[in-house]
Amino acid sequence: RSSDLVYKMEPEQLQLGFLKVLKGSYMEEMKQKYGLLSQSKPPYEVLRTNWLSYEEVIRLKGVEEMVEVYYNSGQFRRTMKCLSQEWGDAFDLYDRLAAFYEEEGLKVNIVEPTEGATASLVAVGKGDFGISYQEDVTVALTSEDPLPIKAIAAVIQHNTSGFAAYKDKGIHSPKDFEGKTYAGWGGPGEEAVLKAVMTQAGADFSKLNLVISDGSGFEALKDKVDIMWFYEAWDSVKCELNDFPISYMPVRDLDERLDYYTPVIIAGNKVLEGKPEMVKKFLAATSRGYGFAMEKPEESAEILHKYAPDYSLEMLTMSQKYLADKYAEDADRWGEMKDQVWDNYTEFMVEYGVIQEAIPAAECYTNEFLPDKE
Repeated sequence: RSSDLVYKMEPEQLQLGFLKVLKGSYMEEMKQKYGLLSQSKPPYEVLRTNWLSYEEVIRLKGVEEMVEVYYNSGQFRRTMKCLSQEWGDAFDLYDRLAAFYEEEGLKVNIVEPTEGATASLVAVGKGDFGISYQEDVTVALTSEDPLPIKAIAAVIQHNTSGFAAYKDKGIHSPKDFEGKTYAGWGGPGEEAVLKAVMTQAGADFSKLNLVISDGSGFEALKDKVDIMWFYEAWDSVKCELNDFPISYMPVRDLDERLDYYTPVIIAGNKVLEGKPEMVKKFLAATSRGYGFAMEKPEESAEILHKYAPDYSLEMLTMSQKYLADKYAEDADRWGEMKDQVWDNYTEFMVEYGVIQEAIPAAECYTNEFLPDKE
């Protein structure tokens, strides 16, 4: 097929051209003979011929858009090369991509905002959806100028994060944090959590030295700092692969209220109110993706590796295997959230001064847009 032959040449750009019937041209004279139906305004593109139906033209338009997004943009060179090799038929690959977008009613652009700006960007309509976490949502909703956002899905059901220290330093509980240095990111609830767990363990929080992490990673635990906040599916996996022994303290074991949702998917209230069907379709597609990750973690890691080649496939595979049964753990469906989880952490945040007043869980999240359990 001609499209596959051209694709194999690996041109810098690919363009799917559509015939145009210009006023006064020969093609306009032949419209009736060829059964040409075209746009009445510029660019006068053909919509149907004796040999090509309107539905087929629209289908080709979808292929054209996928080529623009995934090939001509140059942002997915490695990914599309790998997919094309596995798929074999280039046209069919882009055709299937277009069909999937059509099926779910989606055209998604993924951008990485400045750290901490996601909720604000979603609130002002600069993005329809964003990745956040329960603490950030609660703080945003209880601020002097509350942001019009709401959580619509939990990516995983339990908080899989905790405090880590180099094993040889003998730090095994928050009681051992006195006189040590903690490197963190300076989040609004971070200091509150440290104060809470140390106080509950009978330690003096004022004797902990707090610094902002320089991003040097787990190696810093050996000779630069003593304690860091780790995520099991990422940081702990890296330590295991590098034979770096750590003492790990899950925060959910230190205070049950710290078993909050992180991360979560958020949306702006205007989107939820004005485009409910689009939101449902977005979550249906997202749920399918996480369903695949639950069933096939190794294949999911391979796909992720194609998009993030800087990370080792071994690390990504271990991470996905760990997360496979965490995505929907003890929940009826992926994404579902519970009032108790929101209320518990809200109570904690009020007690330790992160927020001034409690906010009802119903104002923070909703399950109404999640797909029904299959």
